[in-house]
Amino acid sequence: MMKAAIRMLMVGLATLGAAALPGEAGSAKAQVAETSREAQDGPEARALIETLSARLLAAPSATAILEAWCAERGLSPDPRIVAVRVPGVDKPAGAARRERLAVGPEEPVRYRRVRLTCGRLVLSEADNWYVPSRLTPEMNAALDGTQAPFGRVVRPLGPSRRNLSLTMLWQPEKAGMPGPAEPLFSVEAVLSAGGVPFCEVAETYTGAVLIQGDR
Repeated sequence: MMKAAIRMLMVGLATLGAAALPGEAGSAKAQVAETSREAQDGPEARALIETLSARLLAAPSATAILEAWCAERGLSPDPRIVAVRVPGVDKPAGAARRERLAVGPEEPVRYRRVRLTCGRLVLSEADNWYVPSRLTPEMNAALDGTQAPFGRVVRPLGPSRRNLSLTMLWQPEKAGMPGPAEPLFSVEAVLSAGGVPFCEVAETYTGAVLIQGDR
């Protein structure tokens, strides 16, 4: 899995090219929610993006990686990730997604869109398409009625994660320093338990992950 993750990471990072070399990007200051923190310059930002995306691609749970990242970067006194539901949005699962989930056209597939937050910071936005019949009633209730992240809810299943794509969205030579709300990269993956897929996720990570807080 690690070798496949590294290959996918290198393909995604190719879009950054060689533009962000040391000395090309100056220092910047980021003002975020009444707190002033030092922003990373281009090379430092790229290094952080490489580190985080590699960890995400190699791990079975994005939630666990983000919680560890939140603690490591000092983004909040409480590093727990909270999934803030985005209401009124629906994206039905199409034929290709249903095929990846190994479900027929009549099998219910639920959709959940959330913003994954650490303290006041939105670290990513995630789309989840999941098969409720492959989760326990308690898991479905938690997904419907709480702000628990998907990865934490399904952790008892011991899921594995098959990465579908890594797409770099931030290009330093065009965008300058990314702001906290700016998309950095996206990851798409399928989660399985016992070889049976039960969820497809599409995650977009923001510039907030680059912030250095108090530790």
